[in-house]
Amino acid sequence: MAAAQVWSVDPRTGKQREQVAVEATAADVDRAVRAAHEARPALADRAVRAAFLRSAADRLEAARDRLVEAADAETALGTARLTGELARSCFQLRAFAGIVDEGAFLDVIIDHPDDTATPPIPDLRRYKVPLGVVAVYSASNFPFAFSVPGGDTASALAAGCPVVVKAHPDHPATSELAAAALREAAAEHGIPEAVVGLVHGFDAGVELVRHPLVAAAGFTGSVRGGRALFDAAAARPVPIPFHGELGSLNPVVITEAAAAERAEQIGTGLAGSMTLGVGQFCVKPGLVLAPSGAAGDQLVKSLADAVAAVPEGVLLDHRMRDNFVAGVAERAALPDVDAPVTAGAAGDHAVGAGFLTVPASRLAAEGEHDLLLEECFGPVTVVARYEDDAEVTAVLSRLPGNLTATVHLSTEESRGAGDAADLVAALTPLAGRVLVNGWPTGVAVAPAQHHGGPYPATTSTSTSVGGTAVERWLRPVTYQSTPEALLPAELRDANPLGLPRRVDGRRES
Repeated sequence: MAAAQVWSVDPRTGKQREQVAVEATAADVDRAVRAAHEARPALADRAVRAAFLRSAADRLEAARDRLVEAADAETALGTARLTGELARSCFQLRAFAGIVDEGAFLDVIIDHPDDTATPPIPDLRRYKVPLGVVAVYSASNFPFAFSVPGGDTASALAAGCPVVVKAHPDHPATSELAAAALREAAAEHGIPEAVVGLVHGFDAGVELVRHPLVAAAGFTGSVRGGRALFDAAAARPVPIPFHGELGSLNPVVITEAAAAERAEQIGTGLAGSMTLGVGQFCVKPGLVLAPSGAAGDQLVKSLADAVAAVPEGVLLDHRMRDNFVAGVAERAALPDVDAPVTAGAAGDHAVGAGFLTVPASRLAAEGEHDLLLEECFGPVTVVARYEDDAEVTAVLSRLPGNLTATVHLSTEESRGAGDAADLVAALTPLAGRVLVNGWPTGVAVAPAQHHGGPYPATTSTSTSVGGTAVERWLRPVTYQSTPEALLPAELRDANPLGLPRRVDGRRES
């Protein structure tokens, strides 16, 4: 039987654009993984690795027009958004190159022998080594930043791990172009092109996570798909780490004082955040706790005015569009749920933004309204109107893990007045990033960033954005009482590589 064809599809029309590839067979996946595994030694030199990452950014920038054109044709995300996303991806590659140059991610720790300690300490030298081939599963909503040239790939290569990427079916042509740019950069530095493998097809994704030479996996996508792969990774004869980003409601709490102080500003800001990218951001605020009463009414009016002015948009594919339309309708049909602005289908291909309101009491206990506590991918949010702090606490206690949690406070509350500190503390167990007086859409690429959270936001405690994302693809190893001549250069007393390290409890740089 011939392999299934992989087509690029225009979400604006639903029509096929071009055949891009064929779905990978089990044999194809095996060849890609084995070739990546054999390419590992070429990444051993940190200087070469850093130069490769910088060249990868250069190559992507050189191909920017073709990449953005292809991505827009396949995702309808728009050239401005995609140009910025590609720039972000290039910045991220260069940032990881700097991390590789510095070497602190190796976490070198040396303890010299100490016979006076209890128990005595032998000579111990610890650092981190790459795990091996990493399987990367591309995201639908970020064809650059969370796909072939995205954070999982960049951080894995920085760690010294080759990657095999499972392309997302929503942007196969973009994936092929990006992979070609990365492979050209690898060849420029004498690194085998197989250091960046690419496969297409659902079955290929399953085969990939099960391959015995795959040492870890990174995933961004749905709870259902991510959990299936996570379970497959755990069920292997040799389980592997699976760093999955699955789903997030990203709750927002607006205090009564904040609503009274700046209802219009908060309503307008919420509208911009929940509809950004046609509501297809993993950090879209999907549940908002807003007060009842006049201040809350003004906030809802401001939100309604702003959302009603948002143009129609096209989702990433028609399957997502169908799920969005059905999901909104199912939620809107629940008792006591109103739609000040109705979200749903707009013609044959586009959707319109909207939001739902519900008394917070409906969410405070288990029942049919639990559907409102599940992510609905697209330009819609749920505004739960609370009567008192007890209802806020009750709703928050029922939420699963999230990538973000946000609170909007008044000026006085931001200075510590009232229960503001307690509210921030209550949000902390729910998310990996807690925001005050901001909006969660927009994830800065910075050393202190954390893009992760309790399950089902992610399947691990790691981050997929920021410098510490590299730690996912490393494991520590300690050498005990090992002669200097047999030690890796990173662990020798003379520190020939000039690495930051901790020696006998003191940090050296």
